[in-house]
Amino acid sequence: MSSAPQSIPSRLGDRPIAIIGMSALFPQAENIGQYWNNIVEQIDSIIEIPESRWSIEDYFDLDQNAPDKSYSKHGGFLPDVDFNPMDFGIPPNILEVTDSSQLLGLLTAKNALQDGGYGEASEELLDRTGVILGVTAGMKLMGSLTARLQYPIWERVLRRSGFSENETRRLIERMKKAYVRWEENSFPGLLGNVIAGRIANRLNLGGTNCTVDAACASSLSAMKMAISDLNEHRADMMITGGVDSDNSPFMYMCFSKTPAFTADEKVKPFDADSKGIMIGEGLGMVILKRLEDAERDGDRIYSVIRGIGTSSDGRFKSIYAPRSSGQAKALRRAYQDAGFAPESVGLIEAHGTGTTAGDLAEFEGLKEVFAENNNKKQHIA
Repeated sequence: MSSAPQSIPSRLGDRPIAIIGMSALFPQAENIGQYWNNIVEQIDSIIEIPESRWSIEDYFDLDQNAPDKSYSKHGGFLPDVDFNPMDFGIPPNILEVTDSSQLLGLLTAKNALQDGGYGEASEELLDRTGVILGVTAGMKLMGSLTARLQYPIWERVLRRSGFSENETRRLIERMKKAYVRWEENSFPGLLGNVIAGRIANRLNLGGTNCTVDAACASSLSAMKMAISDLNEHRADMMITGGVDSDNSPFMYMCFSKTPAFTADEKVKPFDADSKGIMIGEGLGMVILKRLEDAERDGDRIYSVIRGIGTSSDGRFKSIYAPRSSGQAKALRRAYQDAGFAPESVGLIEAHGTGTTAGDLAEFEGLKEVFAENNNKKQHIA
């Protein structure tokens, strides 16, 4: 199945990786076709928080200093999709204690394999297929399960407020019913790593399965690890990408109190008037194979990965302060890995968070690398 073992190349450009399958679920886009059309048609998928998610009245306040309130009420929200648990051999009675990210991740992975032509892959290939995904800490189910355990605090507050023993007990039981119950499937159902684990389990994969949390770099970090498995011949095919389905009040509070949200209704990356970010849910996955194997097997090749670079900022201002020289370092390492000069690049796709510090650091890093010994004007997206 796999090509003959060889020494691990020092550069990815000497043994590139092919993207042969893709799948996506994003706001106002149930598949990659709709997602691409939204980009081409310049559709803005940022909306006001739907009532079906959570109450703006409960958590929103324009005052950035208001305690326990978010000053943002907009974001990108996943559409409702049909999910039949029986298609994956999942008992319907565990859905309540299974985070939606695990179910949507399973659906996205299956669609990516089908897109790559491996919806019915051989047992041999599946045994050498792994899944590594970028997943941040946000898991909606954990909030509900944790809240249910706060009943001793509720009990003390109710008793100090003059409620009788019977009234207190009755109210606590009513409040508990507002949250998901703890049972044997709750623990695996709330874990981020089980997004990858459930994919491996239900799709019968025998390779590595794990998740990576590197904040905004999670998906690319997962891709780097997946590429390593392929180049080390530990796998012949890998599913990689990112999963985030948690636009909960908790996440809005995190970004409000940092503060990182824009106070406007629009994000303006690299604009002097930009005031911050907005957050959005989404899942995107790709199927990777070694390019030589993909060509041998007659796979449709969407694109080729020839280099990837990583870096850290070292000792700097703070743990979350961006550093332009650190970003430039990652770019240089990527192009060295690919064996291409930065001036040969025709299009740059930027991060563009919209924060003043983030945009400035990113732009300075891009300029440092792409303007060096280069008088060409290049495009940025």
